[in-house]
Order: sequence, then C-alpha cells, then structure tokens
Amino acid sequence: MKVRENRWLGFLIIGLIYAAAAALGVVLYRALPGAYFVRLLVADVAATVFVFAFSVVFRNASVYDPYWSVQPIVILAAFACKDGLTAAGAALLTVVSIWGVRLTGNWVYTFYGLDHQDWRYTMLHQKSGAFYPVVNLFGIHLVPTLIVYAVTLPAVCVIESGAAWSWLCLPGLLLSLCATVLQGVSDLQLHRFRNAHRKGFIREGLWTHSRHPNYLGEILMWWGVAFASIAALRGRWYFLAGAVLNTALFLFISIPMADQHQARKEGFETYKAETHALRIF
Repeated sequence: MKVRENRWLGFLIIGLIYAAAAALGVVLYRALPGAYFVRLLVADVAATVFVFAFSVVFRNASVYDPYWSVQPIVILAAFACKDGLTAAGAALLTVVSIWGVRLTGNWVYTFYGLDHQDWRYTMLHQKSGAFYPVVNLFGIHLVPTLIVYAVTLPAVCVIESGAAWSWLCLPGLLLSLCATVLQGVSDLQLHRFRNAHRKGFIREGLWTHSRHPNYLGEILMWWGVAFASIAALRGRWYFLAGAVLNTALFLFISIPMADQHQARKEGFETYKAETHALRIF
C-alpha cells in the first residue's frame, strides 16, 4: 500500500516498466523478418502487452496512460537514429515531440500514485464485471495502441523512406502545432477550474462553447501529421486512415463516456444543449 501511495516511487516504477517495454520492442523489431511496418506493429503490440501485465500486477489500468504520448516519440526517435533525418522527417519528429512532451507533462501533473486509476477504467470495470480482464487488454490497451500506431505510421514512413521536404508540408505542421497549443491551453484552463474547487461545468476560455476542446486538439494534431506526411510522400492518401480512426475513437467512445460521466451533475442536459461537443467558436 505504501508503494502504491508514493507518487515519486510510482514515477520510478512506471519509468522502469516503460524502459523495459521499449527495450523489448527494439529487440523484437530487430529480430523479426519482413517489412518494417509489420515488424513495428508486432513490436508495438508486444510492448503494450508487457505494460498490460504490470497493470494487472498493480491492479491499475492507468499504468498504460502515458503510453499514448510516449509511444510516438520513442518510435520516431528510434527510426531517426536508424535511418537519419531529412528536413521533412526532422519537422515531423519535432512537432510530435512537442505534442508528446506537453501531453506527458500533463499526465505527470495529474499522476497521484499507483493507487489512483482513471475514472473511465473504473467505469468499464464496473460495467464489464467478470469480463473486465478482456476489456482491459483489448479496449484499454490494445485498441489505443493500434490507433496511435496508425496515426504515427505516416511520419514513420517519411523518416524511413527519406522523403524530401515540401512546402506543402507546412500547413499540416502548423495545424499540428496549433492543435497542441489548443490542447495545452484547454488543459491549463481545466486544471485552474478544478484547483479552485469550483462546482458545476467549466464554461470559460476555450470551454465557453465546447465541452471537449482538449479532445479537439488531439483530433486535429493527427490530421496535421497525416497531411504533412502525405505532402512529403507525394500522395499515399490512405495514410489518412489513422486520423479517421483516431477521430472515430473520440467521437464514438471518449466523448460519450465523458458526457455520461458529466451527466451525473445537475443541469447537464441544459449544458449539453447549449455547448457544442467540439466546436470552440
């Protein structure tokens, strides 16, 4: 219990878990035959299952939480070390790193220790009952990993192929940077609201017209990466699939779950009718 309640020890444990998971992924990637994107997928899934095992050990699915923001940086940095960087690859690595460091910092700020689990996982546990281990593995761990793999793959392909810079990459890169700022500002406004112990619904700043401006930033981030990658690769529009899947995740899973959680508060239906899910203007 003391281990679970110690915030700094929790950071150390999760750091060690993730370092071991990354090492496992690298070893598998190098050992496997076949196309790079298939080897990367297998290594990524194996690393996720490794993290999942420790979420079972600690009875806390939130062990997986930083994987979403750490995974893309680790993958792109690993390919950069292996294949080198063109200007296009360097720009994408920079944008993704800014996003990932910011989002990981937000996780650090909200991490209270291994005894604290995200309310969404607790809700899923209560609803799924005996089936929770399956929901935990596939719904909480593997599905997000596969989606983040899909949104990261276009940038991986740019680095691996040595694609040259195109000025057509710039709009996508700027969209991703603006999305990161949008997400960061909305998170700061939400933290300020919660730290003031205010009740009800946050309806100020970016949250004035949107119930989920932070989710909007996450969605736009990967559309920007997809467009910039497609511009560098001179086509390959199928790389939009990752951004589409990521958008669907938020529209059909994350937003409904968050709204259901908020619906416990009095006046939610009025708030929902007056406040768009994603639009900020």
